[in-house]
Amino acid sequence: MTRIQIELPEHFAFATEIPLYFHHINSGGHLDNALLLSLVSEARVRYFKTQGSQELDAIGLIMIVADAAVQYKSEAFYGEVMVVEMTPMHFHRKGFDLVYRMCDKASGREVARGKSGMLCFDHGLRKTAPMPESFVQRMAATAVADQRPPAEAARR
Repeated sequence: MTRIQIELPEHFAFATEIPLYFHHINSGGHLDNALLLSLVSEARVRYFKTQGSQELDAIGLIMIVADAAVQYKSEAFYGEVMVVEMTPMHFHRKGFDLVYRMCDKASGREVARGKSGMLCFDHGLRKTAPMPESFVQRMAATAVADQRPPAEAARR
């Protein structure tokens, strides 16, 4: 079986710090793999809040996770503070990939890297929908120049 390989950008659009608490730790004494995804979800919510996700809520749209991939790189332990960096990439009409890296703040040790495929979802229609242009522009503006979508790519 081929292992997942996730290429990281040189720069990230957003970073946040999240401390590891006792409930994040499994019986092996390190960060539980499933709870790592929960920490990434928290970071994603924080990032979207800086990008006007409330605007989507107001018109009945949300961003949902369509797929997720993770490469676990090292253990993380109780009391460490994780720095989660993320940036949007690979834009299309209804979504984009949100690529992330999680590192220990004190040592810089990489704990994990991954990507979540994000799709815009219309609650009323119960199906995916095109992202509002204003949201696409705001997300694309935070992306590093080489990760920004060409204008036509964001409309496909």
